[in-house]
Amino acid sequence: MSNTLVIARREFKSYFDSPVAYIVLTFFLVITGYFFTSNLFLANQADLRTLWGIIPLLFVFFIPAISMKLLAEEKKSGTIELLYTYPIKDSEIVLGKYLAALGLIAALLAFTILYAVSVSMLGDMDGGQAVAGYVGLLLMAAAYLAIGIFASSVTENQIIAFILALTISFFFFIADKILFFLPAAIAGVFEYLAIEYHFQNVARGVIDTRNLIYFGSVIFFGLLLASHALSRRRGD
Repeated sequence: MSNTLVIARREFKSYFDSPVAYIVLTFFLVITGYFFTSNLFLANQADLRTLWGIIPLLFVFFIPAISMKLLAEEKKSGTIELLYTYPIKDSEIVLGKYLAALGLIAALLAFTILYAVSVSMLGDMDGGQAVAGYVGLLLMAAAYLAIGIFASSVTENQIIAFILALTISFFFFIADKILFFLPAAIAGVFEYLAIEYHFQNVARGVIDTRNLIYFGSVIFFGLLLASHALSRRRGD
């Protein structure tokens, strides 16, 4: 576990030692801020529903952009071979980089708490539901990130990693939006696979074990497949 934390700290620090974190943070806050203030001033509504609607869509694009370099860049530059010379397990490499990226995403979400504070000052906000919404967003981000690190583990090209992660993430995002076009026999399967279906349940304050199992399964298998891809490269 100590190796995992060392890698996570090093990776997280590297985000803020370069323009990456600041660029991502700026774009994320500009877009979410635009939609939040538009809803506030144009529709005259002080609530967080706009954020619960736009952030899941932003995650589909932002998280693949954050995750695409996690392992692909290490492999292309050859620094992954240096890591192999240390007594570090593949799972520790994957988990360390995963936790660092998840920390960056958590920081993005932390800044949006300013919107929640604004809503609480201007309207009657349900604090419990707001907390549930942020828990749901963090679980969604963790699931998308697991998909992204898997995509980054199977290629040395960051663009390919981005496109692969975006494609898989978009499928999970859109799965419950095409139910009308699907036969009833498989509509239920697609609804369960849809990441936003589970997010909305959590955001409403319904912390059901089915939702936790869903997010846990996506995260577990994403990290497992990424570790397996590294093991194959190492030759284990």
